[in-house]
Amino acid sequence: MSTDKRTETVYVAGHQGMVGTALVRALSAAGWTRILTRSHAQLDLLEQAAVTEFLGREHPSRVYLAAAKVGGIHANDSYPADFIYQNLMIEANVMHAAWRAGVERLLFLGSSCIYPRLASQPMSESALLGGPLEPTNEPYAIAKIAGIKLCESYNRQYHTDFRSVMPTNLYGPGDNFHPVDSHVIPALMRKFHEAKVAGKPDVQVWGTGEPRREFLHVDDLAKACLHLMELDPALYATSIDPRVSHINVGTGEDVSIASLARTIAAVVGFSGRICFDPNQPDGAPRKLLDVSLINRLGWHARIDLQNGLAQTYDWFLANQNQFRGRDSGD
Repeated sequence: MSTDKRTETVYVAGHQGMVGTALVRALSAAGWTRILTRSHAQLDLLEQAAVTEFLGREHPSRVYLAAAKVGGIHANDSYPADFIYQNLMIEANVMHAAWRAGVERLLFLGSSCIYPRLASQPMSESALLGGPLEPTNEPYAIAKIAGIKLCESYNRQYHTDFRSVMPTNLYGPGDNFHPVDSHVIPALMRKFHEAKVAGKPDVQVWGTGEPRREFLHVDDLAKACLHLMELDPALYATSIDPRVSHINVGTGEDVSIASLARTIAAVVGFSGRICFDPNQPDGAPRKLLDVSLINRLGWHARIDLQNGLAQTYDWFLANQNQFRGRDSGD
């Protein structure tokens, strides 16, 4: 990539979320000087006319579509209509407006939950649509699958350069530490922290602890996104399976939820008992991505789980006051 290319405008949709914030950090570090952002109050991505007008006026050369409604098992199970509707509308509005505005490249961020619940492990890109989805987050997964197919369809019909990445479970600075609606790492980190502060003898963890999950630091994901966005179109097109258009992003390693809980407890400094509740849902038994393709394309994860969790806990300690204010309003 030439130095001049970095002076063009790049739009990060969802810049206030964990992924969007990491993308802005990575773009700035890589030398991009015109990073375009808008808060939800400034631009509602659910409003098609507003999105069309915005991208038509600003005309960015790159769009990173990181905006999404996200949450853990409880949130997905409680608000299925919100998850499918809002994610479908966001991706459809942004992609259609990007095509109309002549955006040079767009990168859509999906999720590993697009793969069948009982897909062969590790899950390769070709596993998509190979079986039933995990019921607890099916609406979200369906929306993300639709996003992949939107990219493919616009590329086929309009010869756009829309790309898709499917990250594994993410964590890191900027995560959502809501006590109910968060993902497993921030939820456990907050539970153990509050138990340590309160002197509680034990912490209860949802499920059996047996499911295995893969976790990727959000700064690693951001660097992967920049790497894939700037791949030569010919190299990108010839490197992937002709039947699919998305690329997995992960570490290629997984851990059990029980092992994860013990590691987080050690990072936080909680020394009490960890109790598992088998009456609560486990979700899919295992979710590990096949990352051989992105590794062949020159990217590898760099931040190991232990150090990444310690960094995330430091961020949580420095920002925990903001979570207390949010909890009562959710």
